[in-house]
Amino acid sequence: MPEEVRRQGLQVRKQSSAIILAISLTAPPPKDRYDLTLDPNSLKATGAAPEHVFEAVRAAGAQVEPHLSHVTEIAAGVIAAGATGTAPATDFPLYYRIAVADDFANDGPAGADKLRALTVRPPGRPPVPLTDAARVDTLPDPYDGLFLSNYATLKLRDELSRVPGVGDVLVRGVGAYSMRVWLNPDKLAARQLTTEDVLAALQRQNVQVAAGQVGQPPNPSGQRFQYTVTTLGRLQDPEQFKNIIVKSGAAGQIVYLREIADVELGGQSYDSFASRSAFPAANILIYQLPGSNALNVAKGIRAAMEKVKPTLPPGVEYSIPFDTTKFVEAAIDEVYTTLFEAGVLVLVVILVFLQSWRALFVPATTVPITIIGAFAFMPFLGFSVNLLTLFGLILAIGIVVDDAIVIVENASHHIEKGMTPRAATIQAMSEVTGPIISITFVLIAVFLPTAFLGGITGQLYKQFALTIAATAIISAVNALTLKPAQCAVWLKPVKKKGLFSRAFDAVYGPVEGAYAWSVKWLLRAWPVTLLGFLALAVGTGVWYQQTPQGFLPDEDQGYIVIAVQLPDAASIDRTREVTDRMNTALRNTPGVENWFVLGGFSLLDGTAAPNSATAFAAWKDWKYRKDPSLSQEALVARLQREFGAYRDAMILVLVPPSIQGLGFVGGFQIQIEDREGVGTDVLQERANAVAAAAAQRPEIEGRQTRSTFRAGVPQIYLDIDREKAEKMGVKVDDVFSTLQANLGSVYVNDFNKFGRTYQVRIQADARFRGDTDIIKRLEVPGREGGVNPDGSARTGPRPRVPLGTLLAADVVIGPQSIIRYNLYPTAQIPGRAKEGISSGEAIAAMEEVANKELPPTMGFEWTALSYQEKRSSGSAFDLLGKPITESFIVFGLAVLMVYLVLAALYESWLLPFAVILVVPLGLLGVVAAVNTKAWLHDKYPSIASMDNNIYTQIGVVLIIALASKNAILIVEFARELRLAGRSVRQAALDAARMRFRPIIMTSFAFILGVVPLVFATGAGAASRQSLGTAVFGGMITSTVLAVFFVPVFYVAIQGFIELMNGPPKPPGEELAVAAGHHSHQKATEPVAEVPPGPPEGAPHEHRTPPDAPAAPPVEPVVPEPDAPAPAGSVQKQP
Repeated sequence: MPEEVRRQGLQVRKQSSAIILAISLTAPPPKDRYDLTLDPNSLKATGAAPEHVFEAVRAAGAQVEPHLSHVTEIAAGVIAAGATGTAPATDFPLYYRIAVADDFANDGPAGADKLRALTVRPPGRPPVPLTDAARVDTLPDPYDGLFLSNYATLKLRDELSRVPGVGDVLVRGVGAYSMRVWLNPDKLAARQLTTEDVLAALQRQNVQVAAGQVGQPPNPSGQRFQYTVTTLGRLQDPEQFKNIIVKSGAAGQIVYLREIADVELGGQSYDSFASRSAFPAANILIYQLPGSNALNVAKGIRAAMEKVKPTLPPGVEYSIPFDTTKFVEAAIDEVYTTLFEAGVLVLVVILVFLQSWRALFVPATTVPITIIGAFAFMPFLGFSVNLLTLFGLILAIGIVVDDAIVIVENASHHIEKGMTPRAATIQAMSEVTGPIISITFVLIAVFLPTAFLGGITGQLYKQFALTIAATAIISAVNALTLKPAQCAVWLKPVKKKGLFSRAFDAVYGPVEGAYAWSVKWLLRAWPVTLLGFLALAVGTGVWYQQTPQGFLPDEDQGYIVIAVQLPDAASIDRTREVTDRMNTALRNTPGVENWFVLGGFSLLDGTAAPNSATAFAAWKDWKYRKDPSLSQEALVARLQREFGAYRDAMILVLVPPSIQGLGFVGGFQIQIEDREGVGTDVLQERANAVAAAAAQRPEIEGRQTRSTFRAGVPQIYLDIDREKAEKMGVKVDDVFSTLQANLGSVYVNDFNKFGRTYQVRIQADARFRGDTDIIKRLEVPGREGGVNPDGSARTGPRPRVPLGTLLAADVVIGPQSIIRYNLYPTAQIPGRAKEGISSGEAIAAMEEVANKELPPTMGFEWTALSYQEKRSSGSAFDLLGKPITESFIVFGLAVLMVYLVLAALYESWLLPFAVILVVPLGLLGVVAAVNTKAWLHDKYPSIASMDNNIYTQIGVVLIIALASKNAILIVEFARELRLAGRSVRQAALDAARMRFRPIIMTSFAFILGVVPLVFATGAGAASRQSLGTAVFGGMITSTVLAVFFVPVFYVAIQGFIELMNGPPKPPGEELAVAAGHHSHQKATEPVAEVPPGPPEGAPHEHRTPPDAPAAPPVEPVVPEPDAPAPAGSVQKQP
């Protein structure tokens, strides 16, 4: 090898290493876990008005913020939300990017525990720990919801928490037990008592007592015994609380608590309810630990519930109406079926072309070996057997058999020429070893850049791509070691062709002849051919840019989310009435198996509100919903039409997000932000304007695009005359505590029952909280002395002052909740694209509307799934003023790596372009397939639409590798023929004709292997169709067009190389093909048979090997005994 050539190859390899190093330096650390997303952690605080609650939460956030300093980026912002109500649940969710620099994500459960350990402790209140969110199962009843909720907490939660892989277990229902003291304000007034008196009595007489010990050291000498002193301190049941003495008179009069209040074991809160299929229930939400196996966790949960089933009270049973692992199980089952179908179709194609069962067994054994080997690789790559890795194996079936097909086809050809199977195999391996190694390196090079991508996009690319790369390595090793031995042993000469073989040859022969004639014509008019290619490439690029963009396809995951929103200030009872009607509608909907409802909770903005509810409806199994009328799209449209007729509530039917944890619902979520403090009323006005304008856009589903922010909720404002209160001896904090104790709920202290600790709470009875007039009749204690309202000095006992003399009540409006996103007050607008419109088009339409409707003092950001889509499709950086997206970076790096690998293998900077130029041809098929699918959806709505999403882009990366593979087969053989002495044009023509059959065979095997993906149904069908359609279309065009264009590319580029450097020098010694490169070897014996290369346009046999030296166009050339043997021939060594 010339010195300058060696230096050139070394330089290429150095540059390849530098690029890989540069990518790895910007990638996340290699210890990152595969966690696409973490459920948000949340802080909770209690308060009254949203403004006050938010201030408490913001103070709590100040405690958390220092602990977040090492987080690389908060992916979807920080949201703080407050809600009015008795016990407002105020969330402070924190969403993180996948790549974090420290232990929150990398430490898995330990990292979650660090954040969970932070607590919020408002003054005078006990700490409330951080909690997570999760999955659900249900307990229906003949008991009430309070009993079921607490039974689940006492008997089931701990049992489920011990299941391996469970991170947290939360019970959602009526709530925990509480000793409820229902005050009667009239009886309090009649006995000259106030709520402060009741509070003081409870605090004095319900206490935890540590009375000490008798005889405790130090003690007198001779003390023989030591006793612990006990007494009834903390009370346990309602009767004991009823006997608390609130007041005693000088004459011995006693007022017990039972005389002024009703006492019962009730619920800590009554602001929520839960039901399952219209029956009272307690819902148990179960969190999976990061990194655990969801299917194993689900099995463990079912086993634990079966274990406790015999201990359930009579009339109580359990069910699991909502299980997200059903989708995972069904999707994996579908993928296994597709894997089997793909394998069968690939082997059928091989049998048709090779027409020999013996030949079929050689590539057939490649499939199980490769798949088993890939499973062995996965633990080392940090992957599990999931949908993405199984997708990779499906597509790998059509790839891994390629090497075996090429070997078998070439060996079979030599056997047909009269060689023994052993000699034919040796000859075949000498010819195809180089292309096999080149193709393997190219496959690895294409997928290598994806291993260094971060974020969700990187995780999706990485698992798929590295799985295929692993199978390519295993396939190459298998092809170079086991396949030659199998060919030598199993292949036999065919004595007489059967009817099918003769019929196949009768069809294939003219096809190959027509192909050779077409290539010869294109080679003669190569400038015109290149201009045609240039037009195709430019048109493909323009078409790709115009193809609708998406992120992830909406999957039928077996359930939907229903959000219920009643008018402002609607009570929880009205919410229950609406959900009862909704229950009836769901019960009468075919395709709905069961559902459960969480009343008093809004999933859209994460706040607790009495006028909100959230329902989860589970579909029947996919095998029972094959009718188009029972598809998810049809059922969602039906329910949305029915719920749209409700006049007293807004009900949205929403699909879940494509990736669990990226928000609660699918579609898009945009945050309208008040960035300069214009006020909540302006924020709502502008948010409503954006939602209304968006609903008119043809890209957006108007019925599901509404703002969740409410700034005009009716509220009662109490204007307290503080000066008058001071003159009358009334403390303002007594006014506040009286209001909270009667209208709200005051946490007094604790009591013990069932081995747990619960809260004691006082509140006015329900009939004394029904209107505003009761506020004026409430009384607060004044202090002794002071003045009367008329200004005279007060004498006598401590007075009771009616609140009506100290305050005035007015009706005002204010926000139901205050939400901040990335520190700005925000209004969220959820929505989704219309059927047949891509999510990228809907997002672009929303941005156009927001830019038009929002003033300069306001802005917007995306969150949840939309944030990830914008991050994936947005500009990673600008090049010459043009945005470069993440997908283009992946494509560019894949092409660059292929070029560098080929440059090193071919030892040329220009010849690799003969391979690289086929990439636009494959991309043309991808774009055509995606747009054809979208066009068919417009004509036939039952056909699913399609856009350019992540699965499509993964398919593009695969097409870059496969298109390059076909081109390599032609270019490699043309290069050998040229080195053997044939003209550039003749070498290209012969190589194209010789490689036509294996290219068609391997391509058809791959294309039919992905047909089950194109027509996939059932669970996970959308992602399989997206990936399969892209690869199907790309492989067709990269095969059909590449076999015509690649010879032209070779002629043009090789001609230019020789124009600049001169023709290759005739070899002075034998140049034999071995292991993908050329080694100098002196021939000692003549070759027994060397058929010549046919002249251009001359008749030719079915196959002609590349085994003739340079020869005149017509006359065959037979080498002399001492002449160098042609490349690819079989030689005997001394």
